[in-house]
Amino acid sequence: METVEKTRCLIIGSGPAGYTAAIYASRANLAPVLYEGIQPGGQLTTTTEIENFPGYPEGTTGVEMMEDLKKQAQRFGTDIRFGIATSVDFACDGPHKVIIDETKEILADTVIIATGATAKYLGIPDEIKYAGMGVSACATCDGFFYRKKIVAVVGGGDTACEEAVYLSHLASKVYLIVRRDELRASKIMQARVKKEENIEILFETQTLGLYGEKGVEGVTLVKRKGSDKEEIYNLPIDGFFLAIGHKPNTEIFAPFIELDDHGYIITQCHSTATNVPGVFAAGDVADTKYRQAITAAGSGCKAAIDAERYLVDLGK
Repeated sequence: METVEKTRCLIIGSGPAGYTAAIYASRANLAPVLYEGIQPGGQLTTTTEIENFPGYPEGTTGVEMMEDLKKQAQRFGTDIRFGIATSVDFACDGPHKVIIDETKEILADTVIIATGATAKYLGIPDEIKYAGMGVSACATCDGFFYRKKIVAVVGGGDTACEEAVYLSHLASKVYLIVRRDELRASKIMQARVKKEENIEILFETQTLGLYGEKGVEGVTLVKRKGSDKEEIYNLPIDGFFLAIGHKPNTEIFAPFIELDDHGYIITQCHSTATNVPGVFAAGDVADTKYRQAITAAGSGCKAAIDAERYLVDLGK
């Protein structure tokens, strides 16, 4: 390794979980080092408007809020750096070894994993083009902006059905775009979707693209793709919600950290502790249910407190 460094607390990842963990760890005199990862500020930086985070009565943007959290962490002494954790070695009880950018070795008494989860996308270029301009991967986050408007949700599982039902109470019309000829969701979620009169399910339908000048104005769909009954048409909408799942960013931790069947970190006994002593998880990387900025921030607070108490118990 090019260099080796020791620290009491290493935080991997930024966003609400990472930055909040840094604030609390700094105030506990742990002198944390935080590596921001490939997307400083996390997924929230792709959200244009935020109105449901406490303390912002006039609302804010994801970029502005993450900058505020970052500055607050730096104010208390957090050493925030740009860099990516490329591998780890948690085989021993400690210190834990983390390699940054394949060149720098960090030996940490405690590690807080806050690498988040990435929304799965369809893979069409328009998803990037209209990011923050009508494309969203979180109905709870952005649904408020589509009151009395027409939206579409992509997916056929429980998450898609849940998002469609949530949006049906805000939007005037919700289209549920389903690739198969049936829903994969649980029976109870299917029943909830069918109960809402303003939800229309488009079976055997796939997305080809989006269109609009200043934002999403419609979606181009294909029904029964590849069959002799194939039909391509445009559907006017104001918002396009992806609900085909999330992928937690846990690949490098898999050899050491206990994960569930979907790759999310399993924490112990209502804490942020993982199966490895001294390693903690915060935010969406361990959250299969809520995935909100406020819950991520709360878990970041818990992770820092858990790390501090762990070190106290060890007499460090």
